[in-house]
Amino acid sequence: MLKAHSQTDDPLRLAGAMTAAFAFLCLVRLTLPSQTYFDEVHYVPAAKALLEGGSYINREHPLLGKHLIALGMGIFGENAFGWRIMPLLAGMIALFAMMRTMWFATLNRFATTMFGFYLATGFLLLIHARIAMLDIFMLAGMAVAAWQFSAALREHETAHRRLLFTGIALGAAMGAKWNAIPLAVLPGLTFFTIAVAKRWAIPAPFLERMRQLVISRRGGPIPGVSLLQAVFYLGIIPLAVYAVTFLPAFIFSDSPLAANGLIGLHEEMFALQSQVLQPHPYQSAWWQWLLNLRGVWYMYEVTDGAQRGVLLIGNPASMLLGLPAIIWCAYSAYAEKNPAKIGIIFGFAASIGLWLVADKSVQFYYHYLLPSTFLLAALALACEKLWDIGERGLVMIALGLTGIMFAYFYPILTAGALSDADSFGWYTWIDGWV
Repeated sequence: MLKAHSQTDDPLRLAGAMTAAFAFLCLVRLTLPSQTYFDEVHYVPAAKALLEGGSYINREHPLLGKHLIALGMGIFGENAFGWRIMPLLAGMIALFAMMRTMWFATLNRFATTMFGFYLATGFLLLIHARIAMLDIFMLAGMAVAAWQFSAALREHETAHRRLLFTGIALGAAMGAKWNAIPLAVLPGLTFFTIAVAKRWAIPAPFLERMRQLVISRRGGPIPGVSLLQAVFYLGIIPLAVYAVTFLPAFIFSDSPLAANGLIGLHEEMFALQSQVLQPHPYQSAWWQWLLNLRGVWYMYEVTDGAQRGVLLIGNPASMLLGLPAIIWCAYSAYAEKNPAKIGIIFGFAASIGLWLVADKSVQFYYHYLLPSTFLLAALALACEKLWDIGERGLVMIALGLTGIMFAYFYPILTAGALSDADSFGWYTWIDGWV
């Protein structure tokens, strides 16, 4: 990633325009339903408690996402717009940042544009940018971290500033939801691995090699940044930011942070996360997420004057097309040693691997939000490859199918008015979507 990019090729304005179009699609019926639905019933009261300094509820999750929801409510009032405006802004940040990540990782305008299109039409990002849940804040933090880290690898003259922002974003992502932890360690591990490979092999005595490894600013992955500095940016800063996100806990009348300290609070959080829950009709497993087999009805009821519903599934076109794409990406990463493709594969493996080992008895399709971004990144690169070798008809078919699926399902993604109580049948093509 030493190649410099051309300002004329940079799709910065296009990324901004696509983000604005995505925001418009999210704003349609943003305040419907006008009452809390699905997991908003947990997080909106928790945010309200932050505003009022009441009891510490929803203790199993970190505070930052709830604090941001509270910020929206504090500015715009305790109404649907107030508690959903910050998730919308986070969704916009996530989309823009992930497009910037693809650009800095590949310097490919076409792949960057494809990635933005697939993310915006993949269903998961749109739905979570319109609901007051924590996942979108976690995704936004990870997206900004990926953007800044990939830019630091590309533009060495800005590396220190970029790495500082990377660390802050990693801490914020973990402060929104613990799902970010497996990915939050990857930038630091990447820097360490490349630094060892580039700086340890010098022909010198052991102590000199140790000095070169730890404090030298020469060599990869980023000339001008020592391993010691990277530990500060990518290790200490994220942990410090994460810890700071819990400071609002002191305002609660029954604050466990004040009573038991940060470690004691985390022991309680881990116990709550690990408790055995009753089976849920919408629960699913990671392999069902890959095949898009089990959806979640966030809502289906008569509200605000009409029959409305919100169904969380993945785009039937892009999510399934992404499966051969991620396999191709893995092979290509191995064969070409391409940094962008290697990053996609490690990111996908880390984010979905969490759910293979997580001590969480009940899991849902919304946990696929983070892994699916890497799947769609692989699909974007696969489309770029097909376009480059002349198979442009296949790319247009993939884009067309994805767009058609998005347009067809858009009403059920955005709580549109349906004709009657049986309208769900138009969208539940398989039993797992019922």
